[in-house]
Amino acid sequence: MHPARRYPYLPDAALLIGRLALGAVFIAHGWQKLSDVGHSGVTKMFDGMGVPMPGLSATYATWAELVGGAALIAGVLVPVAGILLAADMAGAFWFVHMDKGLFSDKGGYELVLVLGAGALMLALAGAGRFSVDNLLWGRRAPSPEREPAAA
Repeated sequence: MHPARRYPYLPDAALLIGRLALGAVFIAHGWQKLSDVGHSGVTKMFDGMGVPMPGLSATYATWAELVGGAALIAGVLVPVAGILLAADMAGAFWFVHMDKGLFSDKGGYELVLVLGAGALMLALAGAGRFSVDNLLWGRRAPSPEREPAAA
């Protein structure tokens, strides 16, 4: 028997662990952009890397990472947050890391690949039962009119 059948909360616990880890990393990166580097510093950095519309891109990256990371941790609007964060990482991959190989110690894309894939996974899988999303829009018992008719 598959462990998820015996322990039905395991997949939800895995989603929670993934949301907490990814959310913490995204918040840390967004906070770094906001408080350590600042908007003008991030804009200048993005401009030097050839990122289009560097001011707008800096705003998007900073706030997507901060708010999106918090949304992952809380488990609120996880499909939306996951898509926005995956798009953020796709931009980082395309404009900054793609030509530098895999390994991050050489400026490569391994971190943005893992973060983007994790965010996309959560967007597709959802937040799980240990989330605000589940409290707001979780599975409800089927109503009698929705139950399939007996043969």
